[in-house]
Formats: sequence, structure tokens, C-alpha cells
Amino acid sequence: MIITYELVIQSIVLLCVWAVLIAVTADFLLFDKRTAVRESQRSIVRTSTMLGFFIACYLVIRFDLGRVSIASQPAGIALDIAGLLLLVIGAGFNISGRLWLKQNWGNNIKIYTDHTLVTSGPFRLVRHPLYASLIWMFTGAAMVYKNPICLILNFFIFVPFMAYRARQEEKLLLQTFAEYSDYKKKTGMFFPKLFSRR
Repeated sequence: MIITYELVIQSIVLLCVWAVLIAVTADFLLFDKRTAVRESQRSIVRTSTMLGFFIACYLVIRFDLGRVSIASQPAGIALDIAGLLLLVIGAGFNISGRLWLKQNWGNNIKIYTDHTLVTSGPFRLVRHPLYASLIWMFTGAAMVYKNPICLILNFFIFVPFMAYRARQEEKLLLQTFAEYSDYKKKTGMFFPKLFSRR
């Protein structure tokens, strides 16, 4: 088998996507049936909604809808490298976030009776590493596949949906944990804060 540049790129992309899908499946198997729920709220933004968005982006990329041809080879390679970095960092951040969140995870918004506030690991950098990582991964995919439509879908549909879900979660977290207010001031929602408010 001849290893080509395109094969390396496709392999890295597939590895990142499958790693996150396996991590999501593990969360469902381990934590979705937990019954010790103190408070819960259903949200239109759930794993199925995120999967639907992933499928839509996949179809846009698969059928080359809106793909831009980059005339300059160095510019194309630079986009590939930057995009792959975002994909790899995003996948690693997503899996790391799940490992730190553990049994606090829920498909719907849930506060468990033994819920703990996680502010370390990836949660030290952003308040919602699982959502942030997906935003980074979609951005990386748009760069690798030179697809501005995927980028537009990400920032004008996916990001607002994630922000809506994050605010729903934070409403319950603020009611449950007194220290969440201070954590929120110091830590960005999806992107690390360069300067925190004291």
C-alpha cells in the first residue's frame, strides 16, 4: 500500500472522529441510566442534535458543496496542518473532558444528588470543554477540506446552539454551587480567557 499525503490526512481525521464517537458511546453506556437525579431539564440541544449537525457537515464535505480550491500549495498545506492540529487537540480535549467529568455527564441537563463541580483538568481552561472541543473540530475540518460552508454552519448554527445549551446548564449550576459564579468570571465558555475578571 502506498502512503500518500491525502491518506495521512484522512487517517488522522477518521481517528479523531472515531475516538470522540467511542467516548460518547462510553458515556451513554456508563452514565445515561443514572437515576440519582436531583434536578433535570430537557434541552433541544442533546447528543442527537449534535450528531445531526455532524452528519450535515459530513454531507457538505463529502459532496464538495462549497469547497474552495487553494491555488497556492504552501497555503493549502498550512491550512491542512492548522486544521489537523485543531482536530487532534479538539478530540484530545473532548476525551479528556469526559474523563474529568465522569459520572456528572448527562445527555439531558442533570444535577445528580452526588454531583460535583469540576474546575480542574480541561475545565480549568474553559467551562464547557466538550462543546468547545467540537467547535474546534468542526473548524479544523472546514480548514482541512477548504470548506467555508462548513465553517459558516459551525459559527452561525452550531456555536449558538452550544451557547444555548451551555447557558441552560449554567443556570442550574449557579443554583447548585455558590462557587460557580466566581469560576464563571475567571473561565471562558468555549475559549480560554486571556485576562480574567477578579
